[in-house]
Amino acid sequence: MILGVDYGRRRIGLAILHGDGLVLPLTTIQQVSRKDSLVRIGRYVAEFECRQVIVGLPANADASKGTSAQAAERFAEELRQTLSVTVELHDERLSSFEARERMRDLPRGRAPGQDDALAACVILESWWQQHKG
Repeated sequence: MILGVDYGRRRIGLAILHGDGLVLPLTTIQQVSRKDSLVRIGRYVAEFECRQVIVGLPANADASKGTSAQAAERFAEELRQTLSVTVELHDERLSSFEARERMRDLPRGRAPGQDDALAACVILESWWQQHKG
């Protein structure tokens, strides 16, 4: 399995990609501390026996890297140093927008942070489309 990560300063969305291409939202972690977030992600990696982690890279529309992209790169590096799996960055410029569009069709009253886990799904789906086969 592969874990998808939509990194944000306050929340981190997680999704899981099964070997057959099925992508499911997993959870959203509320960031209390960086160390806590890394430990919690490590637990999911172990629980689901993930062989790889894909972290969304929120580049600007012109592909330049702003502060959010730089923060995601730092987080991915910390994951590399903490976990014993491959960590890869993947362009996620439109994942949050796509997640909001998908959520628009769901019933109201959903839990805060669901958009983040759904954005992680969009990141994984995009990565899978580029790497399957």
